[in-house]
Amino acid sequence: MPEAKLIYFVSFALAFFVSFVGTFLVARVAIRRKILDYPDEKRKFHDQPTPTLGGFAIFGSFFLVTLFIGILAGYLLNGNIPLRNLIGIWAGGLILMIGGYLDDKYQLPPKYSILFPILATLSIISSGIQAVSVHNPLTGDIVLVSSLSSSVIVFAWVMTMTYTTKFLDGMDGLVTGISSIAALVLFGLSLTSQVQQPQTALLAIIFAGSLLGFLILNFYPAKIFLGEAGSTFTGFMLAVLAIISGGKIATAVLVMGIPLLDMVWVILQRIGSRQSPFKGDRKHLHFKLLDLGFSQPQAVIFLYALTGIFGATALFLQSLGKLVALGILILLMIALIISVFVVTKVREKNNE
Repeated sequence: MPEAKLIYFVSFALAFFVSFVGTFLVARVAIRRKILDYPDEKRKFHDQPTPTLGGFAIFGSFFLVTLFIGILAGYLLNGNIPLRNLIGIWAGGLILMIGGYLDDKYQLPPKYSILFPILATLSIISSGIQAVSVHNPLTGDIVLVSSLSSSVIVFAWVMTMTYTTKFLDGMDGLVTGISSIAALVLFGLSLTSQVQQPQTALLAIIFAGSLLGFLILNFYPAKIFLGEAGSTFTGFMLAVLAIISGGKIATAVLVMGIPLLDMVWVILQRIGSRQSPFKGDRKHLHFKLLDLGFSQPQAVIFLYALTGIFGATALFLQSLGKLVALGILILLMIALIISVFVVTKVREKNNE
């Protein structure tokens, strides 16, 4: 209906504007408090110390727009997202902001920084957000799950997505852009005839606006970084949106397939090398693309394109089709890994 389209447009535009303006304010605060990311020769390629805390602009925009627009607009969209659920999302985001600030300021060890994503995830579970059923893509059967099983599924899913975007955050605009694409896909999915959840669509489009408003200053060369708060909040929100949009976890897995597979691959390599899974290194796919000769913007745009292609595909495929597409993604990831390995060996041989 026309009113709904207007609400989506106004909500997106407002979230975009608040995030864009908020980014300047957050950057000033980060500089004043000397919460900066300093360049090095291995993983951080920026030319000068760059403010972090960018996640505060995204969360602040999302919170304000959902508070002042989202709740009121829900009455025009055939009902509201339950206030209890919204409070759980806001509380989880606030917890991640606190943890992100402390981590960026004091460089918390992983055993302490992980506490904040855990608490944020528990806030989601306690707010009543559940995975009430599991869809078998091979048979088409829908299996109802118990309350305990639902809590376990939600906990594992939200934590996985939170750490996926945290691990992915290694290049200017990479996490923000990919998360924007994923949010727009979930927005489109929520409006399809199979799902028909305009309220979830509203949350997704507000989140997309918040991300894109920040991306203007976060794309290469970035004037501000997401920081720990932003890199965890983006994955956290995508996980929650996938659950409340009818449990469309398979769609989110397909859209975020490359980052998810990259995280699994990197963790396996680190464990195989007897290193901490949380230790930063250059094993990620985006760094390997640089080794193949990509520039930083080219590597980021290439990963945007892959995300967009598989995201658009996810809107039109049924469950079995999504499983096939995920298999193609895995093969693509393997091909990229082999390409990097071959190029690296050839270069090493030529340098001998």
